[in-house]
Amino acid sequence: MRILFNIGHPAQVHLFKNLLWNLEEKGHICKITAVDKEVSLNLLDAYGFEYDVVGNAKFTSFTKATEMIKIEYILYRTAKSFKPNILVGGVGNVYISHLGKLIGKTSIIFDDTEHSKVEHFLMDPFATVICTPSSYRTDLGEKQIRYSGNHELAYLHPDYFTPNPEVIKELGIKENDTFIILRFVSWGAIHDVGHAGLTLEDKRNAVREFEKYGRVLMSSEKPLQKEFEKYRINVSPEKMHDLLYYATLLYGDSATMASECAVLGTHAIFCDYAGRGYTDEEEKRYGLVYNFYNEDSMGKDSLARALQLLNNPLLKKEGRQKREKLLIEKIDVTKFMMEVIEKYGK
Repeated sequence: MRILFNIGHPAQVHLFKNLLWNLEEKGHICKITAVDKEVSLNLLDAYGFEYDVVGNAKFTSFTKATEMIKIEYILYRTAKSFKPNILVGGVGNVYISHLGKLIGKTSIIFDDTEHSKVEHFLMDPFATVICTPSSYRTDLGEKQIRYSGNHELAYLHPDYFTPNPEVIKELGIKENDTFIILRFVSWGAIHDVGHAGLTLEDKRNAVREFEKYGRVLMSSEKPLQKEFEKYRINVSPEKMHDLLYYATLLYGDSATMASECAVLGTHAIFCDYAGRGYTDEEEKRYGLVYNFYNEDSMGKDSLARALQLLNNPLLKKEGRQKREKLLIEKIDVTKFMMEVIEKYGK
């Protein structure tokens, strides 16, 4: 088969990397196109993938719309020369669904974000298949295939990932040291208009309290305020999962990173007005993620929960035990994706 992948977000590099290697090992020909967003291209380079850049992430509705037209035109030209049998995309990949309909080829979307209403309005009618975790809140009809897993298991399952302690040595951290990672997103997506998550004061309060327990490290999609620069995480992006594994706690508004921590057995605080079906499950069934939705009180409430967790001397041990239950109950997501692609490719 000839398979065209479009990478729209750094998390999708991780989502598809093992799948791409496995497909190529079986003799399939894969072509990667990528939207330049945050560290997507850095990750593709770090893993040795060849790719074509088809556009850039934009932060306003108007620029997003104009960029979408440009990206779809470039993808159409790419498809005319590559001649794919099947098209694959990640969360909210409008481009792949439109291209599939335009050239009469099967498009498979792997989605886990229910509240991206604009993207779903533009994508769902044109996609051939939409694969979602079983915890997904929305019924998408006949096109939907549910599976018992989540995206993060495609690359952080122990069959694919072994943590490397060298990353904490780089930062002068010992394996049993307490350190807290703060992660903040850009809030630039269309579905985030009118929302901003944790306030600057919330972040200041969190840093002040967390420093009483251990070292504070910070990562942000947006430029960090000058006062937070000293906390910036200075490691290459492909090492981030090693760091999450050894962390004591994650605090912030990144759904992906909160779920990554859950799969790794690290507790996470996730603040977002909409939440996600998979982080709901990771809280209610596994007790690894704590979700806070109320924008008026999330700063205060989430910090109180974080401090309660940090006061538990067995936090890391309990996290690893909870992880074992999660791994037993979930599937190999990379294998699932392979099976879906080969089924529809026939």
